[in-house]
Amino acid sequence: MELWHVLNRGVDGRNIFLEDRDYLRFIHDLYEFNDVIPADSNTGYRFKSTDIVSPYISRLRSEEQLVSIHGWCLMKNHYHLLISELVENGLSLFLRKLNVGYAKSFNEKYNRIGTLFQGRTKKILIKNDAHFNYILHYIHLNPLDYLMGAEKWRERSHAGIRSATSALNFLERYRWSSYLDYADKKNFPSILTTSFFKEALGNYPRALHEYLADAEADMKLLYLE
Repeated sequence: MELWHVLNRGVDGRNIFLEDRDYLRFIHDLYEFNDVIPADSNTGYRFKSTDIVSPYISRLRSEEQLVSIHGWCLMKNHYHLLISELVENGLSLFLRKLNVGYAKSFNEKYNRIGTLFQGRTKKILIKNDAHFNYILHYIHLNPLDYLMGAEKWRERSHAGIRSATSALNFLERYRWSSYLDYADKKNFPSILTTSFFKEALGNYPRALHEYLADAEADMKLLYLE
C-alpha cells in the first residue's frame, strides 16, 4: 500500500474556510466525493444539514470508494490529508472532485469567481519508517499554530512545546482534524479509516502524548544549557 500526504492551500494564502459551515462542507465533501461515481453526479445536491452523512442528500452514494483517508486536518487557509488508493487512479480522481466541488460551492456562497486553491495539490509519498512514524503526528499537531506559545512546535530544539498537557488539551478542543476520532471521541468517523495506524502505533493518544512530552523535555534542556 502506498501512503500519500496530500496538501493544498488557498491562492495567495487566502483563507478557504471562513466559518464553521465551510469546514463542515469540506468534511462532507470528503465523504460525498469518495466514490467511483463521476463528479457530475455528486455535485448537484444542496447542503441542508451539518450532519456529515446527511439524510437530506437525495443521491445515494455507491459503496465503492476511491481512497482510504487515514488522517486529516483543516486549517484556515489550507488542508492536510493522509490517503491511500483503493482503485487505480483513485487519488487523482478524488482530489479533482474534492477541489473542484468545494471551490464551486465556496465561490457560489461568497459570490466570487476564479481559482480558490494555489496550483496543483501537493502529493508526498511516505517512503520510510521515520516519515511514517511522524506523519500522523505532524498532521494532528498543525492546529498548535493557533495556540499561543506553541507556534514553533515544528522546531523541537527551539522551545516548540512548553507543555505537553496544554498542547493535548488544545488539540482535544479543535474539531477540524481526525485526532478526536483517533482518541475514540467520535467526531467525523464516517470519513476515516483508523485501523491501519492504530495497529501500527498502538494507543494513539498515548503515542502522541509521549511525542509531545519528549518535545517538552527538549525545551527544558534547552533552557538549562
